[in-house]
Amino acid sequence: MTSLIVRNVTPADHPAVLALNLESEALMSPLDAQRLAELDRQSVYHRVVCDGDRVVAFLLAFREGADYDSPNYLWFSERYPTFLYVDRIAVAASHRGRKLGGLLYDDLFAFARERGFAQVVCEFYIVPFNEASSRFHARYGFGEVGTQWVAGNSKQVSLQVAPVPA
Repeated sequence: MTSLIVRNVTPADHPAVLALNLESEALMSPLDAQRLAELDRQSVYHRVVCDGDRVVAFLLAFREGADYDSPNYLWFSERYPTFLYVDRIAVAASHRGRKLGGLLYDDLFAFARERGFAQVVCEFYIVPFNEASSRFHARYGFGEVGTQWVAGNSKQVSLQVAPVPA
């Protein structure tokens, strides 16, 4: 059995990240190579989980002050002076149920703690309802601070905040 490794993304990982994003696109916004390169440059945290030499999960996050046009990121920017925003996380279908999301969130919260962030923010769909994401985020102490309609008013998100434990 190979060991799982969490590491910073490299440009060579971008095709795998795009494939993972596409596989989970029903739960997050689309992404192409140009947009990924742009987001990668602005991110403060962009890491992958590798199973051997295969990228099987990723998480992309921004801090306040990024030049990012996501309506959810902008919602937090208007209300919070500092934060670490989870833009997207995806796990390969072949590796779901192996706690890779938790591995990335544990790493993200350690990153946040080391850099002095007081809170991590994110959103997930409540219309249509993403029950798995709701349960997952509750385990990390996230609570709803607002909602908004996105994607041409076809989807609604729950905007969530979790304190970073000392």
